[in-house]
Amino acid sequence: MKKAVFPGSFDPITLGHIDIIERALPLFDEIIIAIGTNAAKQYMFPLEKRIEFIESLFKDNQKIEVKTYQGMTAEFCKKENAGFIIRGLRNTTDFNYEQAIAQTNYQLSGVDSVSIFTSPKYANISSSIVRDVMRNGGDYSMLVSSVVKK
Repeated sequence: MKKAVFPGSFDPITLGHIDIIERALPLFDEIIIAIGTNAAKQYMFPLEKRIEFIESLFKDNQKIEVKTYQGMTAEFCKKENAGFIIRGLRNTTDFNYEQAIAQTNYQLSGVDSVSIFTSPKYANISSSIVRDVMRNGGDYSMLVSSVVKK
């Protein structure tokens, strides 16, 4: 059984995240969307709301589970018996950043990373951009799904 973890803060989940998840589904038997928590970080949406968004989006997909974790992603993967970490790449900056993390995760735990390039129409979207647009009263409707727009 091929199990993967797609980690992130998902504050909020964006169309870019959804693109990566949908494109990763044929590759794995199970995907855990893992919401990392960090007590030192201030989130726009409370954890319960982020879980609600994701569960609502994927409620009909038996291959997807939503969990939360603290600490190192590689350790969470080992605990969940997941052999893969899914990462979305928007650009070369993401690639350079993710490469070092992937190599370290593999060295520490033997967990492999699978990188999926974001579809071009979503490559400009990040949660931090969405939060900035939301805070400033801009139209964020083309960046997130309908569950976040409500």
